[in-house]
Amino acid sequence: MKKIVVFITVLIIYSCNKSKRENKDFTTLFEQTKGTETPEYKAVISYYKDLAEEYSGVSLFSFGQTDSGEPLHLVVYSQEEIYTIDEIKTSSKNRVLINNGIHPGESDGIDASMMLIRDIVQNDSLQKKYKNTIVCVIPIYNVGGALNRNSHTRANQNGPKVYGFRGNARNYDLNRDFIKQDTKNAATFTEIFHLINPDVFIDNHVSNGADYQYAITHLFTQYNKLGGSLGTFLETEMKPDLETALEDKSISITPYVNVWGTTPENGFSQFFDSPRYSTGYTTLFHTLGLMVETHMLKPYALRVSQTYELMFSMLDFTEKKSTKIKSLRSKAVAEILAKKTYPISFKIDKKKYTELQFKGYEGEFIESKVTSGKRLFYDKNRPYIKTTKYYNSFIVDKEIFIPDAYILKKGWYKIVDRLENNHINYSRFQNDTTISVEVNHIKDYKTRSSAYEGHYLHYNTSVTKTIENITFKKGDLLIPTNQNGVRYLLETLEAEAVDSFFNWNFFDTILQQKEGYSGYVFEDIAEKILAENESLKNKFLEKKQSDKKFAENPKEQLDFIYKNSSYYEQAHLMLPVYKIFN
Repeated sequence: MKKIVVFITVLIIYSCNKSKRENKDFTTLFEQTKGTETPEYKAVISYYKDLAEEYSGVSLFSFGQTDSGEPLHLVVYSQEEIYTIDEIKTSSKNRVLINNGIHPGESDGIDASMMLIRDIVQNDSLQKKYKNTIVCVIPIYNVGGALNRNSHTRANQNGPKVYGFRGNARNYDLNRDFIKQDTKNAATFTEIFHLINPDVFIDNHVSNGADYQYAITHLFTQYNKLGGSLGTFLETEMKPDLETALEDKSISITPYVNVWGTTPENGFSQFFDSPRYSTGYTTLFHTLGLMVETHMLKPYALRVSQTYELMFSMLDFTEKKSTKIKSLRSKAVAEILAKKTYPISFKIDKKKYTELQFKGYEGEFIESKVTSGKRLFYDKNRPYIKTTKYYNSFIVDKEIFIPDAYILKKGWYKIVDRLENNHINYSRFQNDTTISVEVNHIKDYKTRSSAYEGHYLHYNTSVTKTIENITFKKGDLLIPTNQNGVRYLLETLEAEAVDSFFNWNFFDTILQQKEGYSGYVFEDIAEKILAENESLKNKFLEKKQSDKKFAENPKEQLDFIYKNSSYYEQAHLMLPVYKIFN
């Protein structure tokens, strides 16, 4: 990580900079081509290098690696020159992180951010306006996808002429990788994110889906899921302020239109950003998150200009509400722990909704000229404004009691790596120790029948809970929940949570029984077990009487006795994550 700096004498610096600023042209390719083209990856990084060399307020840092082998870059603007990333970490200023090119075909934010940083650093009034803010920009997050340029994979998109590909160098969709961190991109993003600890996070995208009049939509992190005072602040202050600010600039914006294959006037629900997504992940560390979704069919120049204006409006809001944002973030952990319980699953509240004056186009299903069926057609000559129901309230579907600590068996190094990447505090047992803990066994789950981002994802997971005395080994991890990453722990270590480590297959080896028995041998053992265990015998006979399928299946009967005996392995279906309640 290095600020691009040239140390010369003061006189030479002054004369050279004066000369350069008179001659250096920072007009972007987007501007040169009148809003039709976006630059290649190397040209974007070169642009920021030149900007950093020219203006002391701009710094360019590089971090780690991405799957492409290239590093991840971070551009930083601050009125006072920044030489090391630690200066950001220790600053009392507002910190805003902007992420671009997670899907490089959606390049609007790439071009908008280049102009935003340039315009701030070249404008004294803007520098004064944002003197209390550090603006951090990831120029292109998906470097591998950006290097894979083409003109066809965004089949529904209106420009630019050439762009990058959605999948990264290993064909991962990076906006599904924030929790599981299968990619080097995600691990490096995590490093950047925790070093900056942003108050506000903006992720720039382009939307597919329905057609409508808006060129831009917003997708704030779901406020019920964010919860507490931060959630209330986001819904009642942050979102309406942004909408009003853009309306004052004659830019109409609406919530992300979460509609596929049908028309939106019948109502639609807010998108639920679980922690696999960028704003769902940043929420875990009490950052206010916003995805920008411009509309694919609108001209590229319009989409970029509105993204540019939205980012400025968000910087304005962050400046205005700086003290309150920092205060709410500082209290977030205490608020969560004070509630004693934590929601791990939500569902839409169909009884509550917001009414939007939605600006759409009349749509209908007409005969296809290509296939033998009908196709959806939006008539641009028939625009409308209709009162539309927007279901943006979610209610808790399942919640858990927050433990005082988790214990993780030491052998699960992939989990330990991710805990460390996310600055989770833990200690290790110095000696073998026996503790009374809650033990979770997997009771039931479903699994996707097709691959999803390199996994066969589990869902609808449920667990059984028992209290047992377990002897933990020297080196096992003790992880307190009273820390900044409490949400991260609850969302990953609770197997029933949507994006838990269990559901992302990190614990799949516990699902396979490793030991077994030969029926003809175990028959004699089973007979002895029943003779010596009256309670089990009665349970066995009762099940035979009440369950016809069980009564007709000798193999299942023998297995029942085996699984209720001391011969059955403890590790089968037992999560290596234990909970301590004081």
